[in-house]
Amino acid sequence: MDVDEHGNKRVFQRLGASYDSGKQQKVCYHWRAGRCNKFPCPYLHRELPGPPPQQHHQFISNGSSSKRPNQGVPDDRDRSFSGARRYPNFNPTWGRVYGGGAGNRAHGGGTGNRVFRKIEKLCNYWLQGNCSFGDKCKFLHSWSVGDCFSSLTQLEGHQKDVSGIALPSGSDKLYTGSKDETVRIWDCQSGQCTGVVNLGGEVGCMISEGPWLFVGIPNVVKAWNTQNNSELSLNGPVGQVYALVVGNDLLFAGVQDGAILIWKFNAVSNCFEPAASLPGHRLSVVTLVVGANRLYSGSIDHSIRVWNLENLQCLQTLTEHTEVVMSLLCWDQFLLSCSLDGTVKVWVAKEGGNLEVTYTHKEEQGVLNLCGMHDSEAKPVVLCSCNDNTVRVYDLPSFSERGKIYARAEIRAIQAGPGALFFTGDGTGLVRVWNWSTTPTTEAAAPAPA
Repeated sequence: MDVDEHGNKRVFQRLGASYDSGKQQKVCYHWRAGRCNKFPCPYLHRELPGPPPQQHHQFISNGSSSKRPNQGVPDDRDRSFSGARRYPNFNPTWGRVYGGGAGNRAHGGGTGNRVFRKIEKLCNYWLQGNCSFGDKCKFLHSWSVGDCFSSLTQLEGHQKDVSGIALPSGSDKLYTGSKDETVRIWDCQSGQCTGVVNLGGEVGCMISEGPWLFVGIPNVVKAWNTQNNSELSLNGPVGQVYALVVGNDLLFAGVQDGAILIWKFNAVSNCFEPAASLPGHRLSVVTLVVGANRLYSGSIDHSIRVWNLENLQCLQTLTEHTEVVMSLLCWDQFLLSCSLDGTVKVWVAKEGGNLEVTYTHKEEQGVLNLCGMHDSEAKPVVLCSCNDNTVRVYDLPSFSERGKIYARAEIRAIQAGPGALFFTGDGTGLVRVWNWSTTPTTEAAAPAPA
């Protein structure tokens, strides 16, 4: 892969309008609810921009790592569960908000109990660019709801679903993979596409680990070292490679035929050598995550398998989901799983070590992806992508809704970035760059997800 590396620190340029003159610098609550009837309104009918770029947008920091394995485990400082170690007195109560009942779906987040009304429908005319009601339209004229994050810019170029987003350590480039059989390389300052790699097969997944970029396509895993531009092809998969993750110095790949293939890096020969193959799943393995010295795999066969990272033996099979297990996430001593059955299940190890469900969060739609990260106040949040073209943003462990992201098609790729950045990629090929907003709060910070 021909990658231009300069080693400079880069930031995305903020795109957005300036403050409206003559208006109070506060977003109209009724506009957010889609029912403001004041004209002119003294409040803003758009979201406020986030903090200045130098506070949060640093994409590449010398010595920092921006890798985040597939669908859950962020980077080395967050690998597996970290909440209890950082906050020894933290005792999470799932689904409860400030002592409230389980399953509270209030839209107030951890930032001052701000509450907004859910708006479930984008304006079709606004999507087509010709809504005549303007600010008076009762439907949503925005790609997000909530005051805890804002959209910075969008990256256009892919022609089909975005299936992977990665930021290799030490690189000043963002990489995105798509079902249009390409990987695009984006400059982190200008947001311009600086290169396109044609792979000859749909990208099923993509991750980065250190300087390495791994891309799963049918029947092979492509590996590029973004520092020395070396390229490797890891053969062995039968069918599409849907999931990749690194753990215990091993590369794991979830494959269409139900196998989990393993490679180990040989530093002497600078290559990845086949190490093992884990059978067990009857159908395709579509999600992998590593945490607490365990490998967790989710499959189209509705099951989750728990593997010992040391001896690679299957320790347990979890069968509580009734549809495809789409994504897995590790947080503190918990495992979170989501499924097309419309649930997010929280698992905890009981006496004896076996995992059991301790809480189930229900959605009205199938859940496609989970991504855990911190907001701008270092509070733990989880982003849940659903098959109604939305992403719900929840506090952990309360599952109190903080906001919502809308798209024209399903969002299958979500990636946390450095600082306060995160990225989403949808079924139209569009990649959006988001930023967590800084808001004042007097509450104590909660533990962080991984």
